[in-house]
Amino acid sequence: QVQLVESGGGSVQAGGSLRLSCAASKFNYFLYCMGWFRQAAGKQREWIASLTHDNGQTLTLYSNSAKGRYNISEGNGKYTLSLQMSRLNPEDTAVYYCAADRWRKCTLTDVSSDFAYWGQGTQVTVSS
Repeated sequence: QVQLVESGGGSVQAGGSLRLSCAASKFNYFLYCMGWFRQAAGKQREWIASLTHDNGQTLTLYSNSAKGRYNISEGNGKYTLSLQMSRLNPEDTAVYYCAADRWRKCTLTDVSSDFAYWGQGTQVTVSS
């Protein structure tokens, strides 16, 4: 069974940075989409960024709230994902989730229901 395990959450002051990581096990597909979502208290789960491969190139996609501040990348191993977050503000406080889906590329219209596999989430708290 596919497992996604996030790490790297924590507390940080406004203006600071955090790096989240996600490791996928038993996820052996040559065509896949991996992404990050977040869910603040009382709000719907929000897509942040995704990474996929298209004709041998790595394609990264970002929501408007993530552009310029967040960077999604692959980790050292295959099926690992990182999210570097900078210039954090209290509105970034949320549980951050890693998600993955197989046999397709990511798109800008992806929503949470498009992803089959999810991590348990990691809390990010930004204080002012």
